[in-house]
Amino acid sequence: MVATLIVLVAASDYNYSKVLELSLLFYEAQRSGKLPPDNRVPWRGDSALNDRGQNGEDLTGGYYDAGDFVKFGFTMASTTTLLAWGYLSYKDAYESAGQAKYALSAIKWASDYFIKCHVSPNELYGQVGDFNLDHTFWGRPEDLNMSRPAYKIDAQHPGSDLAGETAAALAAVSLVFRHVNQGYASKCLEHAKQLYRFATQYRGLYHEAIKGAAQYYESTDYGDELTWAAAWLYKATEDSQYLDEAEHHYMKFRLKERPNEFFYNKKVAGVQILLAQLTRQPEYMEAAQAFCDFTVNYQKKTPKGLVYIDKFGTLCHAANVAFVCLQAADAGISPAKYRDFARRQIDYMLGDSGRSFVVGFGHNYPKQPHHAASSCPPRPTPCGWDAFNQGGENPQLLKGALVSGPDENDHYMDKREEYVYNEVTLDYNAGFQSAVAGLRHLQLQLIDTNKT
Repeated sequence: MVATLIVLVAASDYNYSKVLELSLLFYEAQRSGKLPPDNRVPWRGDSALNDRGQNGEDLTGGYYDAGDFVKFGFTMASTTTLLAWGYLSYKDAYESAGQAKYALSAIKWASDYFIKCHVSPNELYGQVGDFNLDHTFWGRPEDLNMSRPAYKIDAQHPGSDLAGETAAALAAVSLVFRHVNQGYASKCLEHAKQLYRFATQYRGLYHEAIKGAAQYYESTDYGDELTWAAAWLYKATEDSQYLDEAEHHYMKFRLKERPNEFFYNKKVAGVQILLAQLTRQPEYMEAAQAFCDFTVNYQKKTPKGLVYIDKFGTLCHAANVAFVCLQAADAGISPAKYRDFARRQIDYMLGDSGRSFVVGFGHNYPKQPHHAASSCPPRPTPCGWDAFNQGGENPQLLKGALVSGPDENDHYMDKREEYVYNEVTLDYNAGFQSAVAGLRHLQLQLIDTNKT
């Protein structure tokens, strides 16, 4: 039985273990703050060492959001939740690839930062750096020399979506570290509980407190984040109070309707699938199946078979639904169908489309990602807008970055200035990396089955 469910993913032509290794290197290239002695990205160094809160709090660390140098809590948190979910589900994939150590480090680099940002129970920093200032600069993060204001939510200026997503992330991280570092896991869980209470007691949309966020990462609702956080806290604690609250939010915010996508601003599909896994209740199992059946059978697709949800982050959207439908398959919902779908989506990105969309991997991969630091020549050569405007490939290889991807007709332009095609971000790689881990996990299961 197991073999029939896995055979469709076993035949992939792609080295999923190598993709995991490269994706983790992308996250290392995005690190802010003081880099560790084992930094593996030779063209990166310490940066933004003076990042401070409004009262001088240490806000160094974390990740730069994209090809720029703003640190953005909302997408960093959703990235972390997805990476942690993938690690929890498919740890064997990371171990067999020799990447478990680096995966834990990638997750902890974010959670350490969230703990710094959570300066009191009802106070959380959600952004460091000003978009408008930052986007006048093209160069290396090590050369940043500008004001980097910090923006927060608090009881007077709430952000249930930001606090809720950060709570979900830290609850998921606590599970990741439960058998690795119990003290750290407990610390993450305590912050998660406080942030969830903050999110529920003081309601509001975070971009109303952090005004600059609306331009790039607007949040349209917070009901999904409240439910998501409560579900993750139930998974982390097994305290039925959190499940009761998750189910209450689910009803109150009418989350049973079938969504069309799953990404940082729309988490309902993930909520439905996580609740299906946690409760096995027909309501959630049927909602999970409705979403994945719609995605597989009816969602718009490009001529070559890529699920097409949005022109921004085309591949991210496809990878995200591939990942959550792998999770639905793990819950016993149409496993063969959803696993085959996930493989086809990920393999499109790795080369089945005729090219790779992952920098440094496979055939004809992107050479000009929209990414300032990797467009710079080696130090100490100066770097500025000339690097953006030069037409050649980026001098530094941004290994593992998944670009935004093609349009609805599979058309793609590998040009730095064409950010609709060549943007790279933290959240683009998150569901992708976790889906790749899921496909490698299935291959390993088949190997074990064949041995027995």
